[in-house]
Amino acid sequence: MQIRPLHDRVIVKRLEAERTTASGIVLPDTAGEKPDQGEVLAVGPGKRDEAGKLIAMDVKVGDRVLFGKYSGQTVKVDGKTQMSMSEVYASNVNSVVSINVSATTNYFGQTVQTAASGTGFFITEDGYILTNHHVVSDASSVEVTLYNGETYDATVIGSDEDYDIAVLKIDVTGATPVVLGDSSKVAIGESVAAVGNPLGELTFSMSEGIVSCVNRAINVDGTPFNMIQVDCSINPGNSGGPLFNSYGEVIGIVSAKYSSYSNTTVEGIGFAIPINDVVSLVKDIMTNGHVTNKAYMGITPQTMTAQMAQQYRYDVTEGVFVCSVDPDSAADKAGLKLGDVITKMDDKDIASYEDLVAAKKSYSAGDTVTLTVYREGKTIEVELTFDAAPETTETSSSDQSTDNSYNGNGGYGNGGYGNGGNGYYSNPWDFFNNFFGYNG
Repeated sequence: MQIRPLHDRVIVKRLEAERTTASGIVLPDTAGEKPDQGEVLAVGPGKRDEAGKLIAMDVKVGDRVLFGKYSGQTVKVDGKTQMSMSEVYASNVNSVVSINVSATTNYFGQTVQTAASGTGFFITEDGYILTNHHVVSDASSVEVTLYNGETYDATVIGSDEDYDIAVLKIDVTGATPVVLGDSSKVAIGESVAAVGNPLGELTFSMSEGIVSCVNRAINVDGTPFNMIQVDCSINPGNSGGPLFNSYGEVIGIVSAKYSSYSNTTVEGIGFAIPINDVVSLVKDIMTNGHVTNKAYMGITPQTMTAQMAQQYRYDVTEGVFVCSVDPDSAADKAGLKLGDVITKMDDKDIASYEDLVAAKKSYSAGDTVTLTVYREGKTIEVELTFDAAPETTETSSSDQSTDNSYNGNGGYGNGGYGNGGNGYYSNPWDFFNNFFGYNG
């Protein structure tokens, strides 16, 4: 519904007060009656004088104006009330939690205790908390601290690495859950705020910014993600925290901060997972302890390269090389074989392992896709119906594995066949003779 003001009225979106003048003079916070600031969203046609002549308004849409604190009337647009960022913080800080994680790691036979920190937020009144998978992965213990200072031991209900989400549970009643928004409506330039625990010490800090980009495709440790890009200040410890819009709704999960290829940290570039992408998965984890309907193929994938194509005399230089096929898996039932190269999934081009992971996120267990496959110098089509991903998979034999699972020491990409590493063919032609029936 679009609200249209009548006569000489205007609709003003309240903005956070400026702290400095145009000349750089800092305004004191103690100024008692500072007027509110706002942006004009809509303008009425004007009022008429005694002669019936229309007197046009002298403001237009987009103008910034000052108005008295008690002038006008607060209205809801689409059932929601616009808030200042200070109001967003005040109404939601009790929903945010600080997370401290302890992990036990074995280095060369020595047990080492490590610690990490992150952020989470309540999604139910009975103590379910949403955060990032990477915050609690490999944790031996998880401790949650509320805004009031109370501390609880938390249980990891379940998590999913591909979507970087985890659900925790603490023994509490009457928690204040956040309100989830609609991330599909997020627009570039929209004001947002992140609340979290940067550096694990500056607890319950808020940073404000704008949405810099939506549907930004980034790669995190070999896994592609669709992200909301923001310019809020995001640092270690913010991971897993909520990203709020100006209505106080959570539209994303703060997940990553960008660093350049030289490992130099870049300021003002952060990312959040759109909340719409994970809502159904979160409910699945709460019910079943893991994502039950995630699409699963049952292959060990490897990004095809020009080097591999030259070494094995393939006509394709891009795609996903099938290194192995799990018995009785979806891939096995579809007829995929060792040495196949997947180049397309339905109408999506597959040039790399990352493309395959991104494409699979659009499907659920039970869905059927058409794979375009390069095999023995020909291109064929294969129908595959996805299995549900098992609760626990081995990295070395799963299509959930990382792209470099067969790189390095005997990996395909670095000449593992030629080096005879890790039990694979010591001569590349042995592979072809065995699989394709070539005789040299």
